[in-house]
Amino acid sequence: MAESARQLSLQGLWYNNAALVQLLGLCPLLAVSNTAVNALGLGLATIFVLVCSSALVSLVRHQLLPAIRLPVFVLIIAGFTTCVELLLRAYSLELFQALGIFIPLIVTNCTILGRAESFASKNPLGPAILDGLMTGIGFAAVLLVLGLLRELAGTGVVFANMNRLVPFANNEGVVLFTHYKPFLLAILPPGAFLFMGLLIALKNILDKKLASRPQETENVAPGSKRVRPLA
Repeated sequence: MAESARQLSLQGLWYNNAALVQLLGLCPLLAVSNTAVNALGLGLATIFVLVCSSALVSLVRHQLLPAIRLPVFVLIIAGFTTCVELLLRAYSLELFQALGIFIPLIVTNCTILGRAESFASKNPLGPAILDGLMTGIGFAAVLLVLGLLRELAGTGVVFANMNRLVPFANNEGVVLFTHYKPFLLAILPPGAFLFMGLLIALKNILDKKLASRPQETENVAPGSKRVRPLA
């Protein structure tokens, strides 16, 4: 029985977030998130591949033999990744060059293959698309937040080189701090681990606070009975 839309959304966005909980796809997550634009570009590409591959896997799930299921899933994911790569080459070459090898490596992202195997191959089209979309948005959101934090701490500017994503945008970015002394560690690889650890710690703190929140209960005196008022 397919999960409800609300449950799928909460699982993909928060409770089972691919980056913060499952810790999948950390290689591109940490490497590309030195700027917000690069993070957003990879996040959008991952969402596209997740949604399309989940949809196609759900459609062909009854026609696949168990022995060839996983190779077919990888082939489907590789096909959509190639589509993203060709689109970036054609319409945003600068972004493609900035992301480099991490666009083809979407094929090896365990998040995409994991959702195809554990959910899309066992559920109809609608829930499969929703699961892929929510999982992709959850992953892209962590990418974007990490990119914003690292770029802001490292340069004092956010969304620099936005013209890589939007051709008519300003490539100078939004300056939030004037006369800012760059904190270069933030945009170097060690900074990625530091900020990622802070995000995971923040999520764990919020989860503990939500879990410890007392449930609202009605105080009923011992021996009393609940009476329904007459209309």
